[in-house]
Amino acid sequence: MVSLVLASSSPRRRDLLAQIGVVPARIASPDIDESARKGERPADYALRLAETKARAVARGDGEVVLAGDTTVAVGRRILPPADDEAVQRELLGLLSGRRQAVITAIAVVDATGRLRSRLSTSVVTFKRLEPAEIDAYVACGEGLGKAGGYAIQGRAAGFIRFLSGSYSGVVGLPLFETRALLKTAGVDVV
Repeated sequence: MVSLVLASSSPRRRDLLAQIGVVPARIASPDIDESARKGERPADYALRLAETKARAVARGDGEVVLAGDTTVAVGRRILPPADDEAVQRELLGLLSGRRQAVITAIAVVDATGRLRSRLSTSVVTFKRLEPAEIDAYVACGEGLGKAGGYAIQGRAAGFIRFLSGSYSGVVGLPLFETRALLKTAGVDVV
């Protein structure tokens, strides 16, 4: 029987895995350079990061590693995570009334060392945000550190005018694709 190593410290990813009956045997958050390369497209960027994270975690016998990366893009522009309130305000202002791509890449290294990966791309459109709405959302603190500066599973859900794709992918782990990769790697899933 194989055991799963989650290459992420995200509590949201652990919660999403639990929805498909998977509890990681251990958590190992890799420390990698997450800088985008010049001219790199958002989907290529997300896939490269997920695969790099999966390869960066040491596997023991019978272990499978799962890693992911969520990237928010407007056109070909890769948006940074909201590391502080000023960046978060800028991101929310940019996303206000606009369509964005939320790209989540997942990568699995199976017990034999074989790497498999998949992409999930969702389209999200925000309502036009009033300055007071941006101020209130920034003040609540839930979007700090998040791709695009918001958490769809929280208060920002009220800003979403349109979503096409995977809700769980926007949260940070597309369950359909994750389930398929984990099954292929021999992990028991619901």
